[in-house]
Amino acid sequence: MRLRETPTQTIGPFFAIMLDWPDGCYAVPEGTEGAIWLRGTLYDGAGAPIPDGLLEIWQAGADPRFARCRTDPDGGYRFLTTRPVALPGPTGDQAPHIQLSVFARGLIDRVVTRAYLADDGPFDDDAILSTVDPRVRGTLVAQPDGPDAYKFDIHLQGADETVFFDV
Repeated sequence: MRLRETPTQTIGPFFAIMLDWPDGCYAVPEGTEGAIWLRGTLYDGAGAPIPDGLLEIWQAGADPRFARCRTDPDGGYRFLTTRPVALPGPTGDQAPHIQLSVFARGLIDRVVTRAYLADDGPFDDDAILSTVDPRVRGTLVAQPDGPDAYKFDIHLQGADETVFFDV
């Protein structure tokens, strides 16, 4: 058995073993009632798509959902999951959201962000989102992108940089 390496990273190279999730980008099986697609593109600081990134989602609730997806050659990713639900938080309720971890070249550790679905807003009472500068909150909101789908692009740096959380 020959293990292949991922591209050289800041703290790499890494072996690809254990990076793939058994169900891949499917937090729920296709055909699950109420399932939605969350998809987008991962961009570097220069605005170029990242073709060798890895994203992982975690969606809390009574039945937690996990999925992991490599970006495609155009930096694209996609996840099939259920609509998120509101959650209690340490300082108040949290609006429905999907948590994403991003792994990419040049990062020493993962970065973590959230995707709030635009049609679940307004998010004025969210205990976490209310701590984010209103001028950049939009980087955390996934927009409708067809039936049962949302678009959520992630920018690691630059003018459109996505808000990341210190976890």
